[in-house]
Amino acid sequence: MPHAGSFRYLAASDTWEWSDEVAVMHGYQPGTVTPTTELMLAHKHPDDRTTVAELLENVRRHGAAFSSRHRIVDTAGRTRLVVVVGDRIVGPDGTHAGTAGFYVDITDGFQADIQQEVTAELAVITRRRAAINQAVGMLMLRYGLTPEQAFRVLTTVSQNSNVKLRDLAARLVEQAEAFGAPLLTDTAATVFDDWLTAAGRPRRAGAITDESAAQN
Repeated sequence: MPHAGSFRYLAASDTWEWSDEVAVMHGYQPGTVTPTTELMLAHKHPDDRTTVAELLENVRRHGAAFSSRHRIVDTAGRTRLVVVVGDRIVGPDGTHAGTAGFYVDITDGFQADIQQEVTAELAVITRRRAAINQAVGMLMLRYGLTPEQAFRVLTTVSQNSNVKLRDLAARLVEQAEAFGAPLLTDTAATVFDDWLTAAGRPRRAGAITDESAAQN
């Protein structure tokens, strides 16, 4: 799929011209279609069609410079995101003669940006979940709890301290790592107990009141 192509509109004959690349963007083999205003509008995404129709009418009548980012639907039904930029063509006498410019297909780049954002967010969520799971495991090890009981302890401490669950879990993991000894040793266990008890003391009114809210 070509990423860029050119177009031209000639006011005297009320005709449009597409480069081969723009024709292919719309799903046509080069040289097999003559673009018209009606054809171009037919390829605009339904949600963008009214806005683009107004823009095209302005271009036809006045040849104003413009830029637009909108969607087109090719002959196979695929939706493409394009940027279209045009500037006016002026005749020898200085009057409006038409418009010329280019199309840029940014679909792949746009989708790549979305995928990158989603991937980054998933990585953050995974790290947060890993810290919570690790904290739950530490509580199970220290106090002989089931996973459900350990999670309930963690959420209770979160509620009392008004600290989000993910942040509390991260701090607990950091503290445990700072002990530098297995939690089952007396010294490490005592320090762990003291830290958890201090963290779980109520701090102020308005604390988170349910487990689901604590996970936000």
